[in-house]
Amino acid sequence: MTPVETLIECRWAVPVRPHGAFEDHAIAIDQGRIVAVLPTAEARRRYSPGRRVELPNHIVTPGLVNAHTHAAMTLLRGIGDDLPLMRWLTERIWPIEKALVSEEFVFDGTRLAALEMLRSGVTCCSDMYFFPDAAARALREVGMRAVVGIIAIEFPSAYANDAEDYLRKGLAARDALRDDPLTSFTLAPHAPYTVSDATFERIAMLAEELDLPVHIHVHETQHEIDESTAQHGMRPLARLDRLGLLSERLIAVHAVHMTEAEISLLAERGASVAHCPTSNLKLASGIAPVAAMLRGGVNVALGTDGAASNNRLDLLGETRLAALLAKGAVSDAAVMPATTALACATLSGAHALGLDREIGSIEVGKQADLTAFDLNSPEESPCFEPVSHLVYASGRSAVSDVWVAGHHVVRARQVVTQAGEDLSRVILATIPAWQNRCRQFLK
Repeated sequence: MTPVETLIECRWAVPVRPHGAFEDHAIAIDQGRIVAVLPTAEARRRYSPGRRVELPNHIVTPGLVNAHTHAAMTLLRGIGDDLPLMRWLTERIWPIEKALVSEEFVFDGTRLAALEMLRSGVTCCSDMYFFPDAAARALREVGMRAVVGIIAIEFPSAYANDAEDYLRKGLAARDALRDDPLTSFTLAPHAPYTVSDATFERIAMLAEELDLPVHIHVHETQHEIDESTAQHGMRPLARLDRLGLLSERLIAVHAVHMTEAEISLLAERGASVAHCPTSNLKLASGIAPVAAMLRGGVNVALGTDGAASNNRLDLLGETRLAALLAKGAVSDAAVMPATTALACATLSGAHALGLDREIGSIEVGKQADLTAFDLNSPEESPCFEPVSHLVYASGRSAVSDVWVAGHHVVRARQVVTQAGEDLSRVILATIPAWQNRCRQFLK
């Protein structure tokens, strides 16, 4: 028999590629990677595991990929509810960030976000916020895979003075973490309305030179488009194209207000969209034309956005909402079926982030980033078709176990270190002080 570190035996394995579910299958893991996916009976004959994990009532999927969030803003959960985007930013978020954001704020907020995401089945997130070095450190401490944004914005903050300073510090963080196997980076200019042409040109050059994705809010609101047309004589996406940013590296976050020509252009250039349905609805930004994007061949990933505008980091919930919105928007129940929706939450997110050779599906040779959903409850019964069940019936409370690069980071819903320490108590102890500071600011 062949020794392996871990053998996960489950009722259903859902690889994403190919579509469908394999019943009574096992996943063999060694040195952090998947070495086999095969029927459980055969796995027991072939492998001698150091640890056998029996999940008789579970669906195991690739770890979910949150393609857009602002993790540290979890400390601002519920701040500025029921406001449209620009009022939310100018009246609530930017003032409180100016008063409170620091390296400590980002570290504590990002750890809390990682706790929530892992317990929700998310194994990888693409983050965009200040102090990316602190965010990376927090995500690494909790054991989560992260794609950290090198933010760029024209106005000063506690982190940096101007766009060039943001880029310089972010690139230094990338250099310092170059050898970290769980951390990679994107260039993350905030939005067309907060970034100058000169900064965009610099980012286009860096993206080409360093082969990095570019992660940016774009076409989120009609106001953004109207403002760009008045100031630059063109829509934001056309401006990004003129400045050399529209390519396979681009992750267009939100992309709510899109013409057919713009959708075709995204597909032609190989760009991706990070669709954030809950945030788009809560801020009344609109409903993205996801059906048209999928039909047009655009790679559509899913994101939660930050907890200040969502107010949850629940990617499985986003998956269900995305599928239902797509159907309702075009009156076609066949649009965005469950298999497509789950792919958007896993492999499509990995592709957008340049990680699809490593994560996003359960395939031999890939990193063992996996999520197990326990169906042994009245709310989860009965289950006839596992993929549809996940998307339309299940929820993040069903997540029981999570692995990142083969490490068992969530066990029976507890986020633990490799030494077995429960991180929840440690992380939650830091939250009351931040809550009090937020309350004092809001008085």
